[in-house]
Amino acid sequence: MRGVDELTFGLMMLAAAFGAGLLGAMIGLGGGIIITPVLVLGFGVDIRYAMGAALASVIATSSGAAAAYLRDGISNMRIGLFLCVATTLGAVGGALLAGVVDAAVLSVIFGAALIVTAGLSLRRNPGEAEALPENAVAARLRLDDALPGQPVYHVQRVGWGFGVMTLAGVLSGLLGIGSGAFKVLGMDQVMRIPFKVTTATSNFMIGVTAAASIGIYLKNGYLDPVLVCPTALGVLVGAFVGARLLPVMPVRVLKGLFLIAITAIGVQMILNGVHPK
Repeated sequence: MRGVDELTFGLMMLAAAFGAGLLGAMIGLGGGIIITPVLVLGFGVDIRYAMGAALASVIATSSGAAAAYLRDGISNMRIGLFLCVATTLGAVGGALLAGVVDAAVLSVIFGAALIVTAGLSLRRNPGEAEALPENAVAARLRLDDALPGQPVYHVQRVGWGFGVMTLAGVLSGLLGIGSGAFKVLGMDQVMRIPFKVTTATSNFMIGVTAAASIGIYLKNGYLDPVLVCPTALGVLVGAFVGARLLPVMPVRVLKGLFLIAITAIGVQMILNGVHPK
């Protein structure tokens, strides 16, 4: 930002990232998807540098959440590692595309992704999955598991789920987001995995997917320490505080405000790409 020294800029970045992580943790989408439009629209940062900083923040927040879910026995690591093959391949391809796609086009795609994510967030969370028959592919890969104290769940439509995860990986690498909403959609709606498991496993996969593509952003020179350090730290601390505040906050109100905000930001990102300044 013009007329602002690096220290002030860093503190402003830290505060903005903290807010993104705080809100992202309380509505379940993480801070990565919020921080990119904040940097682009609020700080005038080039979208590619903003996406590189967002990827770093995704890795930081995913690491902490994934460890907690694994300790509680909720994550399904076999599903996570299997689907990470798809998301990693997609993320590498998406990151390579990010280096050649015009910034205005990236802004339009990002805005559209925000609006789709808001739409996916409106869907009602399902209850516990009904009893489903064993799937031959899932059984061969030993993907079926059970939550503590509950019967075994059987994973369905493995091939379709793998395809959705590849698309989620492309979006993650191309746009510098965790694309958690798309990962949860694939596991929940397509593969029919219990919702608690999809959320926990998605948190683990988000970090792996981001790590697969961030090296390409580094190679292309889109990781600026002035952006990455305060962004990763702010989102990490904000996500930690948000997780602690979640039980006592009116989440439905927060989610409503967030959906309005993210839709408005998505529209602004699209307009910013169609009519660049």
